[in-house]
Amino acid sequence: MRRQTATCGVNPAGSSRSLRLDPLSLPVRFDAHDPRADGYTRQIELHRERVVLRRAVRGMQMAINVRVSDFTGVALRGNDEAQALVLVHRDPSLSVPLLVGAEADELAQAWAVWSEIFALPQLDEGARKPAARRRRANAIRARRPKFLMRRRVAMTRDLSVHREEREIIARN
Repeated sequence: MRRQTATCGVNPAGSSRSLRLDPLSLPVRFDAHDPRADGYTRQIELHRERVVLRRAVRGMQMAINVRVSDFTGVALRGNDEAQALVLVHRDPSLSVPLLVGAEADELAQAWAVWSEIFALPQLDEGARKPAARRRRANAIRARRPKFLMRRRVAMTRDLSVHREEREIIARN
């Protein structure tokens, strides 16, 4: 019989349950899916003040320690069929799944509890609108081209003075 380890496969062998973490039993250590890591898994340690992500990429072991305050919030992601509760970071590769595949009532209750424990806002990513497209700034368009910025602008002379001098010289 083959020995089963925590690092083989996405889910522990023999487990048909989806991910469900208890927010009141922290710290907790679990494995999660990571498409960039060796074996497609990473090990996550979840504490009240910090999150430690351990994974191997091309044979190089790494551990990333992130403060919980660095996360942007707790979000509800997914569609009508499958939803997940995720601890969201600005870098998507550092986001941590908290609860996967539960009923709507259970998700709403867990969402509020996780948000309160980590003191992070509840993010509703389904209602988020895409950012408005940035217009190309016209402030730069009116400026001189970069290669002309190095050149000095020629001093303009007052031509009216020269005309008067020519007239005086011509009269004499």
